[in-house]
Amino acid sequence: MPGTVAAPRGGVLRDLYDRYETVRDALSRIDKAAGGLGLPDISTRLIEDDGTSDRRGPEVQYLEIFAVSLATHHMLVAEGVEPIAIVGQSIGELWALAAAGHLPVEDAARLAVARSQALTRQSWRGKMLAVGVDGRRAESLAGLIDHPHLVLACENAPRQSVISGPEELIRHVERVADALGWPSLPLDVPHPTHTPAMAQAARDLRTTAPRVAYGSGRWRVRSPWLGRDVGDDDPVDLVAGALTARVRMLQTVRELHAAGADVFVECGEWPVVTKFVESSVPGVRCVVPLSESDPVGAVRALAEDSTAIGAFSSRPSAQPSGRLLPSARASAPAQAGPPSAVAVVEEPARVSVPVPAAPAPYTEPAAPPAPAVPVIAAAPPAPADPVISYAPPAPATAQAAAAPVTQAAPVDAVAPPSAGLDYETVLAELRTLYGDFLGYPPDLLGEDDGLESELGVESLKQVTLLGRVSERYDLPDLRSNSSLLTAGTLRRIAEGVVQGRAEAAG
Repeated sequence: MPGTVAAPRGGVLRDLYDRYETVRDALSRIDKAAGGLGLPDISTRLIEDDGTSDRRGPEVQYLEIFAVSLATHHMLVAEGVEPIAIVGQSIGELWALAAAGHLPVEDAARLAVARSQALTRQSWRGKMLAVGVDGRRAESLAGLIDHPHLVLACENAPRQSVISGPEELIRHVERVADALGWPSLPLDVPHPTHTPAMAQAARDLRTTAPRVAYGSGRWRVRSPWLGRDVGDDDPVDLVAGALTARVRMLQTVRELHAAGADVFVECGEWPVVTKFVESSVPGVRCVVPLSESDPVGAVRALAEDSTAIGAFSSRPSAQPSGRLLPSARASAPAQAGPPSAVAVVEEPARVSVPVPAAPAPYTEPAAPPAPAVPVIAAAPPAPADPVISYAPPAPATAQAAAAPVTQAAPVDAVAPPSAGLDYETVLAELRTLYGDFLGYPPDLLGEDDGLESELGVESLKQVTLLGRVSERYDLPDLRSNSSLLTAGTLRRIAEGVVQGRAEAAG
């Protein structure tokens, strides 16, 4: 289950709400908890697309992400998809606990809001930076500055890590990464976490959060920061402890795969966690139902596929349909061989199959030494700001680069944009810009080729390129358009440029 991602689209749950009683019940429970805390209904915008802004504060954003994750889980279970384990990234671990039946939905919603409020009260001026290198190199990069609050926060994939720390020091890290040719992307999250700097918020949460009822659960929940299955751990302690702990998603994914999970299903709107899965264990099947034109059809195809294997959630199903793990593409060919385990990220349905034993830890081969980097003197931490200004985060689509990124031609190497910004002119300029950066002849870049799915341009490179396009055409909002990263083509980018320039001129 995804952690802090962009606020969901309006109306994204309309079809699921109409189809499934369990989805209606879950959304009603989240709305009830939100109303008791003085927050607006969560379900209205997700069902009706009534034009309500998604910029309604971090508490609402977290609850909307929770609602989408839980609704997707209910759809999977209703259609016969059963998980071997549920995994959540960062705050997504709270969604996983609710989906697995460890926590009542209302209690999970109240705990998510308490967590957000504790982080807001701390008012820490921090940042998180995704870097396209392995965890060892990212940790060494943070260690150059030698500040106790600047740490490796997340190991997401073989070449995608996240560093968390004071905002001023993160800017130093970004400059060094750029000098080394390592792709990086600042993550615009409302609350930077997974650093010792969050110790105050963790203590606050343990003191102020409502104690919640805790059940045995119906599926396994695998914790990427504990490095084990969740047992009888206190939910408040689990959520508080994660604020200062490192998230080891790479290790968790590989352990699940070693235990037999070959299919991963993401219970979110876009492929985020499943992108890490595909980079960590090549060849696995990944499905993100809500990113498909027919989410229910995609899930039914999984349930009917006798060769499907794991889902990003919990225990194997007693049904003969196989087991699934939430992932990115439903169209990928099924793995040959006997049915395997499913890891799903959704709500529970009772099963009688015993929980598989925890797999042996994955041992990663030693990486070559990191290049020497000039030492940067540590800057003092920025003073605490009394208020955190909120902006919805960009989707965590930053992906590992397939190989160390070489320095690309500067933007100035491409001729300045033409005065007449018609579609064909912009497309030609984009082909030249992208071709120079990627080392492709411009004529080979088809306007409808998927940048990632067909051309293999991974997300961090796409982020870099989209930033250059936004600078070139003076369209700062273009770089935050998540759809251009999740389903990017040169046609869509060119159309965005033409439309953006026309609006600016008008």
